Amino acid sequence: MGAIGAFLTLAVASFARDPAVARAAYLLMDVVGRGALLPLSIGALVSGIVQSLGTKWGLFRHYWVVVKLVLTSLAVAALFLHQTTAITEAARLAAEAATPVLASGRLKELGVQLLADSALALSALLAVTLIAVFKPWGLVGHVTRALRIFLAAITALVVAFIALHLSGQSPHRHSH
Repeated sequence: MGAIGAFLTLAVASFARDPAVARAAYLLMDVVGRGALLPLSIGALVSGIVQSLGTKWGLFRHYWVVVKLVLTSLAVAALFLHQTTAITEAARLAAEAATPVLASGRLKELGVQLLADSALALSALLAVTLIAVFKPWGLVGHVTRALRIFLAAITALVVAFIALHLSGQSPHRHSH
């Protein structure tokens, strides 16, 4: 939550009237994204899976665990996508922009997007936390093989997506 809070603060700071503050905010969003958000999101996904497999809750025994798995997987995939596109592009544009033009054009659009994305990420994290605390839904009962395969496929896609990006083979990577 701290890393998302820091990112949200930087997203707000990107709208500062002082171009140096706005530029620094965009550049630091890239640093926080790569240095904190990405590793912590991977850690959350992996530790959640390991914990569920090693406890009485199980990975597919309770609806609340399945919902948390799906929400976390989607959030991690979205973060990787945004990090390799919007966040990286905003940092590049801020580094290249002339000081008076920071708040215009594509950079301003990205700033609005990053502000909305970070607010949504904080909301998703709060939702997952509330689900973990209150455990609102009961046992899944008989989980069909198709559901298990579907959830395993989603998890495998997220892991493959992460591995692809970490290996530098992402189709979204641009060399500047």
